[in-house]
Amino acid sequence: MSGEWWRHAAIYQIYPRSFADGTGDGIGDVAGIRGRLGYLKDLGIDALWLSPWYTSPMADAGYDVADYRDIDPVFGTLAEAEAFLAEAHDLGIRVIVDIVPNHCSDRHPWFQAALAAGPGSPERQRFWFRPGRGDNGEQPPNDWQSNFGGPAWTRVPDGEWYLHLFAPEQPDWNWEHPDVREDFLRTLRFWLDRGVDGFRIDVAEALVKDPALPDFADMPIGVPAPWTDQDGVHEIYREWRKVADSYPQGAIFVGELWLTDPERFARYLRPDELHTGFNFPFLSAAWEARDLRTVIDRTLATHAPVSAPATWVLSNHDVTRVVTRYGRADTRHTWDLTREAHPADLALGMKRARAAALLSLSLPGTVYVYQGEELGLPEVQDLPEEVLADPRWVRSGHTDRGRDGCRVPLPWSGDAPPFGFSPAGGRPWLPQPPEWTAWTAEAESRDPGSMLTLYRTALRLRHETPALLADGLRWLPSAADVLAYARGDSFACVVNFGAEPAELPEHTEILLASGDLVAGRLPADTAVWLRTA
Repeated sequence: MSGEWWRHAAIYQIYPRSFADGTGDGIGDVAGIRGRLGYLKDLGIDALWLSPWYTSPMADAGYDVADYRDIDPVFGTLAEAEAFLAEAHDLGIRVIVDIVPNHCSDRHPWFQAALAAGPGSPERQRFWFRPGRGDNGEQPPNDWQSNFGGPAWTRVPDGEWYLHLFAPEQPDWNWEHPDVREDFLRTLRFWLDRGVDGFRIDVAEALVKDPALPDFADMPIGVPAPWTDQDGVHEIYREWRKVADSYPQGAIFVGELWLTDPERFARYLRPDELHTGFNFPFLSAAWEARDLRTVIDRTLATHAPVSAPATWVLSNHDVTRVVTRYGRADTRHTWDLTREAHPADLALGMKRARAAALLSLSLPGTVYVYQGEELGLPEVQDLPEEVLADPRWVRSGHTDRGRDGCRVPLPWSGDAPPFGFSPAGGRPWLPQPPEWTAWTAEAESRDPGSMLTLYRTALRLRHETPALLADGLRWLPSAADVLAYARGDSFACVVNFGAEPAELPEHTEILLASGDLVAGRLPADTAVWLRTA
């Protein structure tokens, strides 16, 4: 795959802390990733996306960056990162790294300088420092709330407040300041010079704020919130695109864009801005034929005017793992603001997740696989409260258990924790369930009916089937609770969401099925790939 490789790529997300530990400290690292590159090559992916590996105090698992141009010692060294990039490229695997431009760490040298410099200083203009309201400035400057709970403002000893859309340890950059813009351009060039193939942009829509900082309660209905999707953000990405296009590797930008307006979403994907954006409506949809067909149609219609490829995502490091979600009574993605686990039928969730894999891997565009998805790992919903590390847990007053359940370290081998994640004697940073014995990569590699075998086969067929690396989709006649579509003239995918077995369209060969057929018919919650000519 060359040229515009990103238009039909299969990209695997690595959450470094939880992928593989090469040093024995219980935390995943670059050494661990390097040791598993053969596994990733055998899986059949085209590229990797790494969550942040930069220098960080880890208040939010690396999304609080203190130095954008170095590797945190917990993950390794810059030299190790450069060796990893070279080794991945030698295997034909491209590498996308996370970049976090909305906020930094409160330990970042510029923020420390701003704290020391005091009110009205040039150093504070790189951030959003403001006096408070009330007689003595004791109230926040406005009513904005943090995504992690509580006010989006924290007061410093001299009386001013600073803005943080996430944790207090993550002050927001002021993108109106030229220093901020120029420093991020330096960061892009730093990593592009080292051969990275692109950037996933965290909170991509939130960089620019309304400079008036109005109260959200006073905003008219139907306009973007004053902290998100402001028109000025597009100028930033046009400048970034020029930088990426000046490099020979065909580097790309992928936006994390939680936007509900399709037209405003598409603006980010114009030819001189970002290459792709994450398709969260697909991730959020219920396991229902009607809902998913609507999302697929809207997705393709949204991307067509800007000639951008769609992306298909089932899960990531921020949401409930798909096996668990699809096993619940409500199969939609929701932000779970609760301490209690939602009951889930994991056997049903596994069956649906297998079918969803064939659905997502056969739609036109780019597909993402979150680490462990290929093993069929469920959410760990019963982590002890004392090990929860997500800042949501504290910021919510211990009402939202956060995202740690989808971040538990991967099981690689053996029949007891740490399941090969760490060298013998290592203790993973989050505990692994002892029942994960059957879900290790080693065990699934030996099982022809495993989720891992399904993913490996599907990814191989995806590369071998020209219709799956082209554009376009054509719906085929089907019952209301069945999705059936053709790609090109010789491939079809059928997914049965109903309770009764479904008839298959005419075909010459069954290429792959997520489960056994019954008398030539497709059972409930099962998908099949067909050769039709």
